[in-house]
Amino acid sequence: MSSLVYRWTLNSATIGCLILLYLIFTGQGIGSLARITHVDRSQWQAIKTIFVSIFLEALPFMLLGVLVSALLNLFVSEAALTRWLPRNPVLGVLCACLLGILLPVCECGMIPIVRRLLRKGMPVYIGIAYILAAPIVNPVTYFATYAAFRTMTDMALYRTLMGFAVAVAVGITLYLFQRANPIRTSAPGPATGVVPSGHQPHHTHTHAHTHSHDASGGSSRLLSLATHDADEFFEMGKFLMLGALLTALIQTFVSRGELLELSGGVLGSHLLMMGFAYLISLCSTSDAFVAASFTGLFPKGALLAFLVYGPMIDFKNTLMLLSVFKSRFVVRLIVLVTLFVLVFSWLAGYWTSRHG
Repeated sequence: MSSLVYRWTLNSATIGCLILLYLIFTGQGIGSLARITHVDRSQWQAIKTIFVSIFLEALPFMLLGVLVSALLNLFVSEAALTRWLPRNPVLGVLCACLLGILLPVCECGMIPIVRRLLRKGMPVYIGIAYILAAPIVNPVTYFATYAAFRTMTDMALYRTLMGFAVAVAVGITLYLFQRANPIRTSAPGPATGVVPSGHQPHHTHTHAHTHSHDASGGSSRLLSLATHDADEFFEMGKFLMLGALLTALIQTFVSRGELLELSGGVLGSHLLMMGFAYLISLCSTSDAFVAASFTGLFPKGALLAFLVYGPMIDFKNTLMLLSVFKSRFVVRLIVLVTLFVLVFSWLAGYWTSRHG
């Protein structure tokens, strides 16, 4: 039922977004929109300008992330992942978090892969640490964040360090306190992992055909690479488009004072940005450009909370986690990530305010 709601909600929102963008960009319906919404043409023009700015800035990095993800999917096997991880729990968590540097893939593709590895014996705390860290602790996300925050380039380093710290803290906490097996014993769907309808795992298709790649040679690999790139681009493009439009609407219609009033203080601004990141479900290679548009409205700590929380926990990957893990474990994981992100982002904000 949740996957059906997810699919129709996402598709309806995407169609509505496309219709609105068509009216704004063509100018054919601006007069009607202005009369119905009591919003003048200049504000609709501002929405278009902000949307185009965010979307075009983020697009190259999203394409780069999609390409790197597809190449890794074809040439790095799951068996190699398990061989690289040490048996010591603490070292295992640290190495799992650092794997993001070598294997920068988004959480949409990692969850199905990690599910298979967990069923083959990988400890849950290591799998979760990798899922949380990889979207943030990788070169593509670092350079995307660096490019987005041109006047605050240290945000890229703070984001990487904070993402690493949160993932390590969650992984070690799970090692110390998670005793019961949280994996669903009879999860529905194919062995490659269950995801919400309309959001197929980016890596499932190509992994399911590994042997066919070996047999048919380079042409099959190129076809698989192109298929993977296209699927992931259109899937992530939906969220980038929705996120950019929502940000443009907020920037145009919600004043700075109203945003600050909604945030309700320092921690309130952190929670507001974390909630925003959860809802818009942006890819980690494009969310930095949305966060950068709020520079000056919120402190660095709140922006870091947005940049770290979204890639770790958002609406779409919550549904994906629920297809792999028991509901109680997913709730505990969300609470853990929320608390650690809140604490570390507050500490980061305090540090930057004193030394930045």
